[in-house]
Amino acid sequence: METYPHTAALMQRGTDFLGCETAILCGAMSWVSERNLVAAISNAGGFGVIACGAMTPELLDNEIAATKALTSKPFGVNLITMHPALFDLIAVCRKHGVTHVVLAGGIPPKGSVEAIKADDSGIKVICFAPTLALAKKLLRQSSGAGADALVIEGMEAGGHIGPVSTSVLAQEILPELASDHLIFVAGGIGRGEAIASYLEMGAAGVQLGTRFACASESIAHPDFKKAFFRASAREAVASVQVDPRLPVIPVRALKNKGTEEFTAKQREVAALLDAGEVDMGEAQLQIEHFWAGALRRAVIDGDVENGSVMAGQSVGMVTKEEPAADIIAELMSQCEAALGR
Repeated sequence: METYPHTAALMQRGTDFLGCETAILCGAMSWVSERNLVAAISNAGGFGVIACGAMTPELLDNEIAATKALTSKPFGVNLITMHPALFDLIAVCRKHGVTHVVLAGGIPPKGSVEAIKADDSGIKVICFAPTLALAKKLLRQSSGAGADALVIEGMEAGGHIGPVSTSVLAQEILPELASDHLIFVAGGIGRGEAIASYLEMGAAGVQLGTRFACASESIAHPDFKKAFFRASAREAVASVQVDPRLPVIPVRALKNKGTEEFTAKQREVAALLDAGEVDMGEAQLQIEHFWAGALRRAVIDGDVENGSVMAGQSVGMVTKEEPAADIIAELMSQCEAALGR
């Protein structure tokens, strides 16, 4: 870090909190953020995060152990708040002494943060905050139930997104909270100059997913990576909500046949809801399972026509396959040059 003095100074709070050299987290991308990419990012000085997604506790147990075999550096685990086995997954993280748990996909259910922090585990909890009001609530919660840090993620991001852009969220939340709390900014970040601007606004660091999806160490299928290299920002579109009763969080992915299939899937689930054959929780889970399957088809099988090629709008800045360490070095040098000006 000694070659990036300005950046290191502004990232200090973030790196102290994460225990790594650069306060760049890798967004948890299901099927992509597994042992190889996570370990590569952590070994390169960033902070890798395992995407638990729909994994069972057994699978997560194996994934954490396999990641530990590839890196001695800290890394986190991202858990989806609506996972039916959430508390079992928390127990797996505690068993392995995971240092940071990221809770994503909704407000943490009652007792979940306490379960992570029980018995003075020392585990740090990172939550997502889509609004200033929710950010304050998550940080303010009484001892044992509050977040230690927040990620504010704009709608330019890939995968599940909220309705507000990164730049607006940053302007709303950073001036209010960043002096006393650790806030990481995410969504649409593709270059170091953008990182510099958020650090200057008070962010403790940033989170990027799309830039790392095609790293050499990513196990994503060559055809999945080629789809990224060909795509422009405007091809990464948000999914449409068919039925207002179905609380479907929009997902940003490259436009293809799979995008249309999701619209059909929503109609099917809405009909089941109408017929009283499923309740709202089950309806949401069916939608989540659809995404997990569609994403696997694209990432692992390389079916980029029918699968879900989740990508943020920064996809136009992903032009080649390169090692995670090179991506981090480039971002850091761009950021340093911007701050030095």
